[in-house]
Amino acid sequence: MSKHLFHSDFQFPKQTHAYHGKVRDMYTILGDRIVAVVSDRISAFDVVLPEPIPFKGQVLNGIASYFLDAVADIVPTWKIATPHPQVTIGHKCEPIRLEMVIRGYLTGHAWRTYKSGTRTLCGVAMPDGMSEHDRFPEPIITPATKADEGHDEDISKAEIIQRGLVSQELYAELESTTRALFARGTDMASKQGLILVDTKYEFGLKNGQLFLIDEIHTPDSSRYFIKEGYQERQESNENQKQLSKEFVREWLMEHDFMGLDGQIMPAMPPEFIEKVSQRYIGLYEQVTGQPFLKQETESLEQEIHEAVSQWIAENSIHA
Repeated sequence: MSKHLFHSDFQFPKQTHAYHGKVRDMYTILGDRIVAVVSDRISAFDVVLPEPIPFKGQVLNGIASYFLDAVADIVPTWKIATPHPQVTIGHKCEPIRLEMVIRGYLTGHAWRTYKSGTRTLCGVAMPDGMSEHDRFPEPIITPATKADEGHDEDISKAEIIQRGLVSQELYAELESTTRALFARGTDMASKQGLILVDTKYEFGLKNGQLFLIDEIHTPDSSRYFIKEGYQERQESNENQKQLSKEFVREWLMEHDFMGLDGQIMPAMPPEFIEKVSQRYIGLYEQVTGQPFLKQETESLEQEIHEAVSQWIAENSIHA
């Protein structure tokens, strides 16, 4: 037993399948329910770092749960319950093979595309005369689809319809729902002194109904700017202050690691691991506006197994 969860290999009652991702371990139970166990793993440059980050799983699961509840009036979400701070149980949906990426600002991939001289992204026009981190006149939707090899691939609305990935009617619903979710997230961020810069939403279908699946508005899936001083920094051509895990990538680069062949992963000293943990806790509190309550234990796996097993026992009769 341990304080932190780096790897899980649970066998829950009525479990039929398990899948281990970079950060989340997904277990299918009761035929049509998913148990998402959010580990304390952290990845950078598409590589999982070798040490767990204390409380990271609680942070990500807590933020996602908070925002899923906050948007449930806009679209049904996959979340059913959170029986443990590192676990969400939800509906098993048929995933739609699209990431609905929405951008309010010319940042990241959009800026790199723009800087190269291109003025369209995923078939969407971007105005001339913009600078990095400028706000778009209105948010743009730049979808991505997963290629067979697992790499994100930019795709336009026209290509989505042409390929038959979704129907025209379903795409219109995806787009309108994406805009509504981003507007809600933007408003909630603003109340916390933040700017929701860009994010992605993933959707699925269950019995023909659209559901919001996966995480939402977490620092791992979204980019935030600090609102105070944003305009002044733009006018003086300064870098924007961001909330993200970029500082982890910077530390790795300082130690000559970018996930390239032949590079050796540096060992993270205890003081750096503690710093990363505190940064994630700070992200939770700033994004949600709520204090973070540490769930400390010496037997994390046992507590998770017991919490999920109890939920299954209480709910299997209704499944």
